[in-house]
Amino acid sequence: MSTTADNPVDRPTGWVREQAAGLKELLDRPLTTYYLIIGCSALLLALGLMMVLSASSIEALQKTGDPFYWFVKQSMSAALGVPVMWICSRLPHRFFRWAGYPLMALSIIGLGIVIFAGESQLGAQRWIDIGPIYLQPSEPAKLGLALWGADLLARKARGGRIEWRHLLIPLLPGTAILAVMVMLGRDLGTTLVLMLIFLALLWVVGAPLKLFGGIIAMMTVATVFMITTEGYRSDRITGWLDPWGHAQGAGYQAVQGQIAMGSGGWFGLGLGSSRGKWSWIPHAESDFIFSILGEELGLMGTLSVMALFGLLGYAGLRVAMRVNDAFIRLAAAAVVAWVAGQAIVNIGAVIGVLPITGIPLPLVSYGGSALLPTLAALGMLLSFAKREPGAKEALAARGPGPAARALSWLGLGGAQRGRPRRPTRNVPTGRARPDAER
Repeated sequence: MSTTADNPVDRPTGWVREQAAGLKELLDRPLTTYYLIIGCSALLLALGLMMVLSASSIEALQKTGDPFYWFVKQSMSAALGVPVMWICSRLPHRFFRWAGYPLMALSIIGLGIVIFAGESQLGAQRWIDIGPIYLQPSEPAKLGLALWGADLLARKARGGRIEWRHLLIPLLPGTAILAVMVMLGRDLGTTLVLMLIFLALLWVVGAPLKLFGGIIAMMTVATVFMITTEGYRSDRITGWLDPWGHAQGAGYQAVQGQIAMGSGGWFGLGLGSSRGKWSWIPHAESDFIFSILGEELGLMGTLSVMALFGLLGYAGLRVAMRVNDAFIRLAAAAVVAWVAGQAIVNIGAVIGVLPITGIPLPLVSYGGSALLPTLAALGMLLSFAKREPGAKEALAARGPGPAARALSWLGLGGAQRGRPRRPTRNVPTGRARPDAER
């Protein structure tokens, strides 16, 4: 008589159950979130540097005579951003609660400078020209709003004032100031990301649905007004609704991006083999880098990037659900709404399901002003992930890391803290000697 395990019909079911049990065990480990954030961030950053080099080389050669010009600048931003991420991963959450206030103030000052003395490019006034570099204050404003708003709501929730009218003050006026100042610079895409962060904060704190309905209605009216009052935004909507009917006008960028992605097939033309980057796709290294990625790496490459962003968003939400601290929950959810929401908007614009807004793909597109705050926010998530149940003990059990071991190799004693001390042989008279020496 055959058992259930010997039944061929039940073998696939048993294998699926074993794999599901193994996955559940992996997800229950205390450092799963920590490694997910590190792994996804590193892969996206490495892929971004590779794609910036490929997408920008032709235009950089034409404009500067150096095909590595923008790649070198992006590499310098990454070389600065990775240590910032590492430092943020080692800071306590109290630092981030404090940092939101000066960061918000600096962002407002920077946006004010942009309005009166900013650099205008392609109809948008977003940059401050400081010699060889451009600063975009609206990028750190995203992190500032996430930290400042999370601390405000966490304090109100701790004080028992959770009525929705109290939740909006001063969060709503502060968000409105940032949004209006960004819009004065004609940056609708960043304004939408700021509103995503605002809505995420209200959602986590438990604001009623009617409040969301009212805010979304106001956002819709304001967006329609801003589109109808600016001719280039109306053209973008026209190009989005019928790109092929305006292939030589408002729909040119969308059409060229779709042609590039369609020509990539399943596995792409090969790294560096894009034809769209030869002056066919405007802003191929920034806004439309996803189309170059699809052309060179194919459908499998684009799906891999989307999966990495999905895992990164899952890791951030996992932190918010597993850590019992109101500020951490709010800040982690706000960062997920920022990074994942911005990725969705960028990818949606490239594939044609959303209008083109001109915001970059996080960690992948060219732009140091966007890369540095994003890496700082991900470092903050790593710091929060260490507060998950059992994470601190698991990290302590790992022993010294690569940096500490490297210091020990140089004779600086960096790895000595993680090693157990050997029992001394010079035992004072009258004390029991260790068992190993008896």
